[in-house]
Amino acid sequence: MTYKQARPQPKRRKRLGAEVREEGLAAARRLLLAGGPSAVTLANIGEEIGMSHANVLHHFGSAAALQSALMGSMINDLTVALDDVVTLLRTDAAAPRAVADRVFDAFDKGGAGPLAAWIILSGDLGQLEPVRDAVRALVDAIVGQTGDAAATERVRAAVLMMAVSAFGDAVIGPSIRGMLDQDSDAMRDLIARMLPLFLLPGGIPPASPPVVA
Repeated sequence: MTYKQARPQPKRRKRLGAEVREEGLAAARRLLLAGGPSAVTLANIGEEIGMSHANVLHHFGSAAALQSALMGSMINDLTVALDDVVTLLRTDAAAPRAVADRVFDAFDKGGAGPLAAWIILSGDLGQLEPVRDAVRALVDAIVGQTGDAAATERVRAAVLMMAVSAFGDAVIGPSIRGMLDQDSDAMRDLIARMLPLFLLPGGIPPASPPVVA
């Protein structure tokens, strides 16, 4: 009687920490888009990338830290998407709407709006630190494109307007638009009309002081 010799199994290559984080964030984004923020758990990430809950915990620290890293990654992606924003705004009449679409898509279709709301409602605002760094990088990138150091405040105002508007539109926009009989692109259209004003050399005029009776 002969026995078939068992075939040696190839050793699985050990993944480096940076690789695990990259795979984990990609999996987290898929889970976010498919099931919302509550689906972004360490256990679900582990199942997606073939690792134990403990291993994923080792690389991210906690579910909250993972969600925070994902949010920072999404804002960084937005920075890359706006790499040519100033050139576009100067050379293409349709650019303000294209820029608005990129920002709004990141918060809506990309899932950043619901995820940011989830993080904020958790009460641990320290988890937004990567977002702050990414938003500052976005401002610096746009200012660098203008070649005008004095543009910093105007760009901060423009990013504030776009980010808060896109966040609100992603979270509660459909309900508010329905109450006001506005179509689904109403907020994007409004931002597209306002955005060029922020990047003018003079910027938007300051608000007038309140009239005292």
